[in-house]
Amino acid sequence: MAKKTPKYESALHEKEGVSPPDSLSSDAAKLIKANRQKEPSVSDLVAGIISGNITSLSRAITLAESTNLKHTEKANEIIKACLPHANDSVRLGITGVPGVGKSTFIEAFGTHLTSIGKKVAVLAVDPSSSLSKGSILGDKTRMEDLVKDKNAFIRPSPSSNSLGGVARKTRETIILCEAAGFDTIIIETVGVGQSETAVHSMVDFFLLLKLAGAGDELQGIKRGIIEMADAIVINKADGKNIKAAKSAKVEFNRALHLYPQKESGWSPRVLLASALKREGIEDIWAMIGDYLTSTKENNYFESHRNNQNKFWLLQTIEERLKSNFYNSPEIKTELQSQIELIEAGKTTPFAAAEYLLSKTR
Repeated sequence: MAKKTPKYESALHEKEGVSPPDSLSSDAAKLIKANRQKEPSVSDLVAGIISGNITSLSRAITLAESTNLKHTEKANEIIKACLPHANDSVRLGITGVPGVGKSTFIEAFGTHLTSIGKKVAVLAVDPSSSLSKGSILGDKTRMEDLVKDKNAFIRPSPSSNSLGGVARKTRETIILCEAAGFDTIIIETVGVGQSETAVHSMVDFFLLLKLAGAGDELQGIKRGIIEMADAIVINKADGKNIKAAKSAKVEFNRALHLYPQKESGWSPRVLLASALKREGIEDIWAMIGDYLTSTKENNYFESHRNNQNKFWLLQTIEERLKSNFYNSPEIKTELQSQIELIEAGKTTPFAAAEYLLSKTR
């Protein structure tokens, strides 16, 4: 007699969800669900931000970064309400080529600041893919100690192909973080991009990280990024690299003497550091303190902040004009038509641009 093959149930079947406990009424369950779906009001978010609530801060930043018009309007109301509580911080820009150790340095630097009672917000900008438009946003995984620090807030944002490796809404984020009580704002950029002016236009102190023995010493004689730096820190100055780092320090100091005196009256300095071994970090913070004292005494600090606000005004106008142009239903239709004409060889890019711009007059 043939043996019957046992019948097995398929593993691919849907199980019933977990039932709510008997103590939870259906009305209560509906209320919890409604609260989760309900967006907090502007006043709720502002109150949360001012009280230092990180969830409220994160939500407000997400609204500011959104390209949705309703989100933008809501974000503008929040920022306006937060302005009286902002501007009381030190804004630091940190840049350097990929591989120089920016994330490791910022973690060591930020941890030192929180240890002396500072509240630190790190706005870490990740590169966006020009093809997929996506970003890894992995800075939180690279700053394992700092991300767990209750006095630190790390917000990775996509650069979205913006110049200088700065997220589109970094300035708004700075204001929100300041209103939430963060007294030290660190902006980590993608690297030495097409226009580091964007970073320089929103920070009080601009720090450039360099490596010894990477051929960077010779770049010091060229105008550009080094001209904007308030200090150069040669990172990874440890072990076998110490000798090369000291040599690089001499070369950079020579190069800095070739540049004219800064408007701030500050003479840029070159320091050595090992973020991995947490060496030289205290000296860097002390130097930044010297800079702040000097620029506040000669009134440069305040005038620089005012110039930043003017620059911000002009950039906001440019962004709004650009957004309004491309979001216009008529322009969207006409733009596609002009692209097709260009592809067919029936018009030129210049004539097409002139035609499209005439539609906004």
